[in-house]
Amino acid sequence: MIAEVLGIGTELLLGDIANTNAQFLSRELAGLGISVYGHTAVGDNAARLHAALEHAFTKADMVIACGGLGPTQDDITKEVAAAYFGREMVLDEASFEAIKARFAGRDMPENVIRNAMVPKGSVLFPNSHGSAPGVCLELEGKLLILLPGPPHELEPMFMEHVVPFLRQKTDLVFVSRRLKIIGIGESRVEEVLSDLIDSQTNPTIAPYANITEVALRITASAKDADAANERINPVAAKIYERLGGNIYGEGDVSLVQVVMDMLKSEGLTLAIAESCTGGLLTSAFVDMPGSSDILMEGAVTYSNAAKMARLGVAKDLLKDYGAVSPQVAAAMAEGVVKSSGAGVGVSTTGIAGPGGGTKSKPVGLVYVGLHIAGKGTVTKELRLMGTRNEVRKRAMISALALIRDKLGY
Repeated sequence: MIAEVLGIGTELLLGDIANTNAQFLSRELAGLGISVYGHTAVGDNAARLHAALEHAFTKADMVIACGGLGPTQDDITKEVAAAYFGREMVLDEASFEAIKARFAGRDMPENVIRNAMVPKGSVLFPNSHGSAPGVCLELEGKLLILLPGPPHELEPMFMEHVVPFLRQKTDLVFVSRRLKIIGIGESRVEEVLSDLIDSQTNPTIAPYANITEVALRITASAKDADAANERINPVAAKIYERLGGNIYGEGDVSLVQVVMDMLKSEGLTLAIAESCTGGLLTSAFVDMPGSSDILMEGAVTYSNAAKMARLGVAKDLLKDYGAVSPQVAAAMAEGVVKSSGAGVGVSTTGIAGPGGGTKSKPVGLVYVGLHIAGKGTVTKELRLMGTRNEVRKRAMISALALIRDKLGY
């Protein structure tokens, strides 16, 4: 099955919101073995929406349209879809009762009844996080699925109702396994795995990259999940053999979760001293449930004065080598361990840009320091590319990767 994702809403075209629905749906459809051939965005205009549907169905068997199911006058998706399929709009009593129950004890706006108006003969998907049900229309092998625009409504509806519905359309089961990779870029990953990627059939291998890491999705189809996993296992084994320690986990696990689990298993606590990352590294741990078991403290020591007063970095060290140096990174990591009593200290210091760089110390130069009590101190030099925030995020990930590496992943 070939799919097209259609985002509906003038706010998408104005750039007021990002089209995260297209990203989510493309990822999940790939896991179902459904190929997405295009993303389109169209404003709240009936003629243009009708034309967008016509164009999408020249390329795709299935169109998933997101947005425009609400109660206001510019929410026109259902009406345009009904006209496209030659259906009349009718009141769905079950949906209307669910909406009334949702407003129990509160004044219900009169126009909310529009949420319960649907094209006749359509399949409906309940909305457990909003008022507008999802809608599915099918005619002559063409499938149109209408989903609400807000991601907090769309995502659970898709996973709970649309996925089982689509699985009924095939006698195959699609299983995906996602490998998370750091310390190596997407182009290098493809180079190392080029023969596997070039010869792929079932399973397929697809790399995805963001500014801090690469992910590989291995997807196989078979008569059941066990058989699909049997197809995936030998391919995954070859990838592990070639990429080794660059693979830090599978599925939705994050690098900070992996590092936190390693610290817990070793009975170690952590203290963080940040300069160029400005609290990003500490925040990454605080975002994780259970971080209080290992995180002692985080200090943003941005100025030289703070590095001296808070971490005990020697004035002569700063004068002789500068704040952005392996010597100061080491002193920061050692200082935060000494002041906090933690077993592990990690530090970051660098030039995030866009200004402040010199020929000897250019923008993107970052040093990470790591001190493990009883095992000594190491530093790592990084030459990072990107915007100010990208440099900071990459430095944060590199700090996590250094902890993982030295704890013996």
